[in-house]
Amino acid sequence: MDERILPGMLTLLLVVVIFAMMWWGWRNKLKRQDAVAPLPEVPAGMGEAAISVPGLYVVTTSAGDWLDRMAVHGLGIRTPAIVHVYAAGVVIERKGAQDIFIAQERLREVGAQSGMAGKFVEKDGLVVIGWDLADTAVDTGFRTTQAGAKRPLMEALQALLPQEANGRKDHEIQDVENQPVDHTDTPTAECNGKNN
Repeated sequence: MDERILPGMLTLLLVVVIFAMMWWGWRNKLKRQDAVAPLPEVPAGMGEAAISVPGLYVVTTSAGDWLDRMAVHGLGIRTPAIVHVYAAGVVIERKGAQDIFIAQERLREVGAQSGMAGKFVEKDGLVVIGWDLADTAVDTGFRTTQAGAKRPLMEALQALLPQEANGRKDHEIQDVENQPVDHTDTPTAECNGKNN
């Protein structure tokens, strides 16, 4: 046998094994999360959105564990999206996936972090929405297309929170605003104020 064939076959076999393990892990995750409630439908007649911000839907994870990706209902799939904030709640309009509706009373907290489940950016580069999907507490990450849209979005989301969960919002948003923006991982955003 040609001595160049064996290393090629071994490499191919290794790739197949890795993909098989990834598939098996995702399949087991789907089984473990089988009891998670389906996403609620977006209500009709919600009126005009207070703000609509385009960007990237990053992921939804178990609350407080940003490496534990939710696999069910397409929640683990990264996709372009637009976040619409209404008085009654939040709609995340996802391209190629079911829209996510978060009723106002289901919101728990709003913050900013540098990364979630495979997407890591500059400090506080992701807007993170904590909410309850039925009886499952989850965190959803979103990255605005325009860096300057992050503060208005966070303010609109924070305004929906119950007063007791909202006491530190001005301080938290100010901290996020004062953070330097590092676009070293986003080469297409060099001088145009965009995020990737």
